[in-house]
Amino acid sequence: LKDSVELKINTERRNNTRAYHSATHLLHESLRRVLGSHVTQKGSLVEPSRLRFDFSHMKPIPTDEIDKIENFVNSMVSKKSDVKTRLMTPDEAVENGALALFGEKYGDTVRTIKFGCSMELCGGTHVENTKDIWHFILLHEGAVASGVRRIEAITGEFAKDFFISNSNKFKEIKKVLQNTKDPLKSIVTIQEENSDLKKQIQTLLKEKGKNLKTALKNEISEMNGVNFLAKQVDLDANGI
Repeated sequence: LKDSVELKINTERRNNTRAYHSATHLLHESLRRVLGSHVTQKGSLVEPSRLRFDFSHMKPIPTDEIDKIENFVNSMVSKKSDVKTRLMTPDEAVENGALALFGEKYGDTVRTIKFGCSMELCGGTHVENTKDIWHFILLHEGAVASGVRRIEAITGEFAKDFFISNSNKFKEIKKVLQNTKDPLKSIVTIQEENSDLKKQIQTLLKEKGKNLKTALKNEISEMNGVNFLAKQVDLDANGI
């Protein structure tokens, strides 16, 4: 056959994938700096719309450390570091500070990817500058196996969409709260008022239950030597 074909790269999809792949490297570096050098990659998924990263760690990550991890990645993004690639032997790469994955088999020559303080052995596609990642948002952290945690995150256009969506939700919340200047304070006030009302309701139910008991005692009649009372009441049994 002499048919000819024309191959074209989906540039938008590829650029998104590059951003997520580079963000994964920065996330790995951030985890090691915030949680400790014991952190090693246990699995990774890079798609044009998200990243997923599995790593070794024995316990849930507190909120303050989640914030540190996210902020550290974004600090490296904001430095607008050029991505540098080099070919060298595996030993040379490790001597120069490159992070190699334990158990992986490497050839005589390896490709190193370095941007900022992150340097790893990698043959994949990456951004030319960390600014192309735009912003990193850590969406979720949780356990997937004993001693293995998972982080899911978004960057680029998907991060922008996330901000826009949350901004719209915030506007709706302010509208429900009648455009208050301090929505958080208003929500806390509503929660406190709700808690007080629940306590008042419980108190009223208990009082109602006590009054009902008193009233019912007066309506008990004797039938064939047995005290008997049949009455339908509208009351939660927990309040009696």
